[in-house]
Amino acid sequence: MKIQNIKINSFGNLQDKEIDLSNNINIIYGKNEAGKSTLLKFITNMFYGTSKNKKGRLFSDYDRYKPWGREDFSGRIKYELDNGEQFEVFREFAKKNPKVYNSNMEDISKQFTIDKSLGNQFFYEQTKVDEQAFLSTIASMQQEVKLDKNSQNSLIQRMANLAGTGEDNVSYKKAIDKLYKKQLDEVGTYRSTGKPINIAQGKLNDLKNKKHELLGYKNLKYDFEENKANIEEEISQDELKVEILKKMQKINKNEDLEHEKLHYNVDLIKKDEMEILELINEKNHILEDYGIESEEVLVKDYNDKINSLEPIERRKFTARKVEIKKYILLTVIVILINVLLFVLLKDNLLKFVGLIGFPIIIALYFIEKSRCKTEQIIKQNKEELSKKVEENKKLKLFEKNKQVLEEINIVNAKIEVFEKDKREQLKIMDETKERIKSLKEIEKEKLKNTYRSKMDIYEINKLINVEDTDSKLEEIRNDINDKKLELHRIELNKNNIMPQLEDLAQIEEELVSTEEEYEGLMKKNNSMIVVKQALEDAYEKMKKDVTPRFTNSLSENIAKISNNKYNKVSINDENGMMVELQSGEYVPAERLSLGTIDQLYLSLRLSMNTEVSSENMPVILDEAFAYYDDDRLENILKFLAENYKDKQIIILTCTSREEEIYNKLGYTFNKVRL
Repeated sequence: MKIQNIKINSFGNLQDKEIDLSNNINIIYGKNEAGKSTLLKFITNMFYGTSKNKKGRLFSDYDRYKPWGREDFSGRIKYELDNGEQFEVFREFAKKNPKVYNSNMEDISKQFTIDKSLGNQFFYEQTKVDEQAFLSTIASMQQEVKLDKNSQNSLIQRMANLAGTGEDNVSYKKAIDKLYKKQLDEVGTYRSTGKPINIAQGKLNDLKNKKHELLGYKNLKYDFEENKANIEEEISQDELKVEILKKMQKINKNEDLEHEKLHYNVDLIKKDEMEILELINEKNHILEDYGIESEEVLVKDYNDKINSLEPIERRKFTARKVEIKKYILLTVIVILINVLLFVLLKDNLLKFVGLIGFPIIIALYFIEKSRCKTEQIIKQNKEELSKKVEENKKLKLFEKNKQVLEEINIVNAKIEVFEKDKREQLKIMDETKERIKSLKEIEKEKLKNTYRSKMDIYEINKLINVEDTDSKLEEIRNDINDKKLELHRIELNKNNIMPQLEDLAQIEEELVSTEEEYEGLMKKNNSMIVVKQALEDAYEKMKKDVTPRFTNSLSENIAKISNNKYNKVSINDENGMMVELQSGEYVPAERLSLGTIDQLYLSLRLSMNTEVSSENMPVILDEAFAYYDDDRLENILKFLAENYKDKQIIILTCTSREEEIYNKLGYTFNKVRL
């Protein structure tokens, strides 16, 4: 894993800084108080977050590094894992979780576990290195090594701890001893007396007995409280009902106002009906005055008379005709007579006497014909006169019916006008009623939507369809008052048992507290047992598997760093850390010089660095060589350059010695000036 770029917006005394790092040796130079240790803290906090926990210190990391007079408290770091994947992390230190981007600048923050207390665990999941391991092996903080004589034993112990447990501030023996003592002092055992667990057990038994005596009062209180809660819920529901009924009253009142407006139409309709009734009475009076049974009879009679008054064809009277046959017969007789006369008489004059019969016959014919014609005229005149008399009678009756019918029609026309107006008013009323009904339904739906989340829809439907809202309101209000009285009674009964309940409440509180205390002690006891076992197992595994590998690596490193002055280092429970001299003698580490101890400590960290992660983690050294002489410094720098070519090495220093030595040795390095 390699850190490629660091961008600090604002962190402690560092502001607006951007640093590019190479994959191998990097020397970051800065004078004292220039911010080298702050830079190392920035890198750590970018990976693990900034704690607001003081942990016994005067200031937390958050308070210590938060800039003064500047809101921006953030930065970014770019790094690459051994598999070539690149990531950029942007963190606002006021927030628990950073934003993690991949090489495509996609936010992948949610792909990692979010711990409630530690935040996003992206770096641990990528490297399997937690913050404590990072600070114990990868990063060497300034003044890790105490140089005064009184601190020598402490430093040796820290090295032994680091080799034995993986943590430089954890001693296996001290941890086991402290655990045993802590278990006895803070918990105790079943056979001990006067210890926390024994005291808690006795107190727990006493409290349980007292609780049993007073439990009846508590059950009674619960009954009161349950009844009270139920009644309060009922009152709440009743008050909602009151709200709904009040709103329905308003809706009904608006409906009544609309119906009041309809009264005008009703009055108009009544007026039309009265007018129609009066006209019908008037029509009946007209028919009664003329003696006509009904309007239907009048119309029928009128139509019949119209039909009877249609023009009558003049009758063709047959006149008495002259009987022609008679005159023909007379003519024939006269002719016969004349023939006889001409035959019988010899007197010529007398022969023509018979001719007189012809004029007589003709005269008689015309006389008779004239008489027949006169008789015809007289008869025809009589018929005409009779017809005119009859027609005059009918015409008189027709005129009477016509007059009555005209009066009736005038009345009917008036009735039709009022009927039409009545129909229009009824239509307006029906439309208005439909509109009122529609508006009322809309208001009801609004009420349903408003209260359906607070009340059962069945109850809402019942309320909005109550016919007499005033009576229902009065009923519900009376019910509310009764329930409030019941609440008051319950409250009085509850107050009467409160003195007993106060003792019970206090006992229950003590019982809960004691049970928690007892359970806590049991958990603590079990935890200590588990921790001791885990510590023993881990320590045995460390001694068997890990410590030999560490000591071999440590021996190789110290041999190279010290130019084979010290070739072997071993660690055991009895003697601690032992160092082999060139003579072959083993001496305790505390007998060595401080410079040698310092070399041992650095060697141990370098050895641990390769074990903490599957990633090839960087080596970060903050003023780690401040107390090295020039020879030792050159030796360690050469060792780092030759043995860790595949590792990123970051050296924070306030001197130019590292730069001068690497230039002299001809090694390439990246220099950054703060």
